[in-house]
Amino acid sequence: MAQFGEFVVNHWLLVLALVVILVLIIAGEAQRKVLGFADIKPQEAVRLMNQEDAIALDVRDDQEYKQGHVINAVHIPLGLLDKRLGELEPHKDKPIVVYCRTGQRSAQAGVQLRKQGYTRIYKLGGGMLAWQGADLPVTTKK
Repeated sequence: MAQFGEFVVNHWLLVLALVVILVLIIAGEAQRKVLGFADIKPQEAVRLMNQEDAIALDVRDDQEYKQGHVINAVHIPLGLLDKRLGELEPHKDKPIVVYCRTGQRSAQAGVQLRKQGYTRIYKLGGGMLAWQGADLPVTTKK
């Protein structure tokens, strides 16, 4: 045990990095459990769309949507989500990948969907910026 203490003293920076990484992992898992949905990368979103027929839900405003969105995305601005939730009813059993510009509004939308009984919700981490950063296709067609 004395050797462990000596290691910690001599390599305190490594130990600190380990503690920070463990806290981040635990916090991420706790957030996923509390919110009820997972944060995924663009590549995982593509896999869900291709293999599990996931729906892409764009919760950005109309102007942002017109500038470019995921192909075949369902567009419901966050402010109208409660009123237009019926549009998603046929897709209730499918995975839903929610995205906005950076990920903030999509987190709010994910919470709303979870409260309405949707169980297969995924938030696109980094939003549309991450999607474009991964060089994935974007369309301006409705």
